[in-house]
Amino acid sequence: MNGPWVEKYRPQTLDEIVGQDHIIQRLKRYIEEGSMPNLMFTGPAGVGKTTTAIALAKAVLGDYWRQNFLELNASDARGIDTVRNNIKNFCRLKAVGSPFRIIFLDEVDNMTKDAQHALRREMEMYTKTSSFILSCNYSSKIIDPIQSRCAIFRFAPVKGRHVMERLNVIANAENLKVSSGAIESIVYFSEGDMRRAVNILQASSTVDDEITEESVHDVVSKAKPKDVRKIVNKALDGDFLGARDLLREVMLVQGTSGEDMVTQIYQEVSRMAMEDLIPVDVYIRLIESIGEYDYRIREGANPRIQLEALLTRFLLKTKAD
Repeated sequence: MNGPWVEKYRPQTLDEIVGQDHIIQRLKRYIEEGSMPNLMFTGPAGVGKTTTAIALAKAVLGDYWRQNFLELNASDARGIDTVRNNIKNFCRLKAVGSPFRIIFLDEVDNMTKDAQHALRREMEMYTKTSSFILSCNYSSKIIDPIQSRCAIFRFAPVKGRHVMERLNVIANAENLKVSSGAIESIVYFSEGDMRRAVNILQASSTVDDEITEESVHDVVSKAKPKDVRKIVNKALDGDFLGARDLLREVMLVQGTSGEDMVTQIYQEVSRMAMEDLIPVDVYIRLIESIGEYDYRIREGANPRIQLEALLTRFLLKTKAD
């Protein structure tokens, strides 16, 4: 099978899903009981919400899961008509060879409020014949009446060791030569997003015969962590011109965007604080400045100017106010 590796290596059963053990154990109880309440999966992108929903449906519904499973992406069909037509028509039909039917709605937080209220009504009407699995990035955008009707499962970003293990499995299956530095870089840039990690691995495999740290950096178009740390250290040491020149070089040569750069600076500052390289009081002041300049860049200010201004704040924040 060719095509995207995220589909080729998508886990097919709950046991194959990694990084969400606390959730999988709870879901297995529903399989044992042969019934389940309405569920809400919430968490960041790429952590296994959709994969878990499909694997759960297969386990609960058995051989007839396709006939009794409806998957809709609420981002594409976010209006009230989708609820009134597609979902209602599906729920009205009797389950074939299974105890009930399952409706999986992905990205429910993108549905309009009217559509959410209509959905709540459908959940009430068909509670004996159908169960709903709702997936969203932000549960705060879901109306309370829906949340109260669901058992909520909060998916966490996938831990680095789980991402690393999965990437090694895929690399072996594809007969890839991958350096340990490349795997570590993919884990760093994926930030707990398994889907992003697999996509980076696949994209990197087309660059060279062997996937190295350099080939990963070429694919993601982000600054190397060691270069970002050099920029931060130069700024903290009072070498503004040196930090500015390295910042310009990284952004021009490696093609790093302003938003990505400010995010990477945040990551490195946080790591340095965890390694006790920055005092807590200084770290707090730096994070305050990073937040301010991140907001300015996202609101449309010139990224280069704002990042250089941020470096000047680094010089000042390390001194006593």
